[in-house]
Amino acid sequence: MPSFRWSALNGGGEVVRGFMEADDRKTVIARLQRQGQIVLRAEADSGLRGWRDLLSLEVGRRRGLSKTALADITGELATMLGAGLDLDRALRFVVDTAAKPRHRAILGQIRDKVHRGSSLAGALAAEPHSFPKLYVGLVRAGEASGTLAATLARLAALIERERGLAASVRSALIYPALLVVAATASVVLLLEFVLPQFAPIFEQAGAQLPTPTRVLLAVGQIVGAMGPWLVLVLLIAALAGRRLLQRPALRLRWDAFVLRLPVIGQLVRETLAARLSRTLATLLQNGVPLIAALGIAEEALDNRAAVAAVQAGAEAARRGGGLARALGARGVFPPRTIQLLALGEETAQLPEMAFKAAEIHEAQVRLRVERLVALMVPTITIVMGLLIGGIIVSLVTAMLRLNDLVV
Repeated sequence: MPSFRWSALNGGGEVVRGFMEADDRKTVIARLQRQGQIVLRAEADSGLRGWRDLLSLEVGRRRGLSKTALADITGELATMLGAGLDLDRALRFVVDTAAKPRHRAILGQIRDKVHRGSSLAGALAAEPHSFPKLYVGLVRAGEASGTLAATLARLAALIERERGLAASVRSALIYPALLVVAATASVVLLLEFVLPQFAPIFEQAGAQLPTPTRVLLAVGQIVGAMGPWLVLVLLIAALAGRRLLQRPALRLRWDAFVLRLPVIGQLVRETLAARLSRTLATLLQNGVPLIAALGIAEEALDNRAAVAAVQAGAEAARRGGGLARALGARGVFPPRTIQLLALGEETAQLPEMAFKAAEIHEAQVRLRVERLVALMVPTITIVMGLLIGGIIVSLVTAMLRLNDLVV
């Protein structure tokens, strides 16, 4: 009988994981649902799975809804429900208006489950690649409190803010990336096609190329011969590193190392603080208890060191201690985050203070990205200018040497 690896959300809002032997995946999901758990993932476990992940050609393929589609669908559902439509008609509307067949298929399955009597949160939880734990938890809270339309509107706003922050970071990094690509292409062009043209001329004249030119020619030959192999080695190393980082202990060390980096580490801290604060504030505002909200919020963080800090904070809150003090003890989040959350706990305004912290940290992320780009662009320009200038100087030296030979 095959074995399945599963993860689910229990009644306390905590993520639980395990293995189960069953005939198929549907049986696993049915058993877990009978236990009162919301299934997040259930997949066959195999010793060959790691090698399939390593050798898979579909590394970047998206199996669920994109962030853009998720935000649009959430906003449409909120509008339809706010206008007085029932859930079935609202789901039918988003199915009919979905732009892509894959989106229509996913939304159609959700509508079918709801039509058969499932809650919306339960139907969404069966599609973990499209609807994260945060999304499902908020929808469940909205269904329980009878404020599903308002909850979906807040969710749409949350997704838009996260998408806008990520888009601003990506947009700021486009110019440095293009600059690096253009400069690298120029160096490769000079080494591969321009410099080699001088070697036959000097051989016919019975003279040697200048030493700088010969060094650059040797570098060009090495790059031309080893370039494809170097790309292959880098690709294998990247895939192997990605596989190794799936191990919890190694991932925790790596994530902690990233947070200690001089410039990048601080930017990552600000990003994590913004994401945690806004997620936590949204959950608390929708009536999710603090412990459950922390369990859901940690799923929005992609840094294991930050997740460990949130887990420590949840444990302290469960024992009656302060959340902010436990978060601050790990030294992961900026002091401003800890101070605002502590103020929110003292004044019983934790959701409001968390929103304030999110706005401040999002502004800090944008500011730090602008500063980083302002530093990167001249640095890249100077470095690449020196490289290209050195190659041009070697070319001019070779031309002058050739002119002396002719004279």
